[in-house]
Amino acid sequence: MSWICLFLAGLAEIAGVFSMKKFSDTNNKLFLLVIAVLFIISFGLLSVAMREITMSSAYAIWTGIGACGGVLVGVIFFKESKTPSKLFFLALIVGSSVGLKLVS
Repeated sequence: MSWICLFLAGLAEIAGVFSMKKFSDTNNKLFLLVIAVLFIISFGLLSVAMREITMSSAYAIWTGIGACGGVLVGVIFFKESKTPSKLFFLALIVGSSVGLKLVS
């Protein structure tokens, strides 16, 4: 269950970053509320996950999910570049996160 909470925390983090970008593009104040709610959910789920997963692994994996998700959201929704080097380093982050899960 803790791994599911960690994954959902990462997804909430990605959604929060997406909302931050939408707020910066539109200046719609509603996105501020959405950002706050999503980050509260993300931190809450991260803290639940850390009841069973070590803090170092949980935080590193949560950050990796957020970082990779943020880049993918930028590429898919905001037409950011997807260079081979960017994809290579994303693969390193994913591989490192999988490795941390395997040794946890």
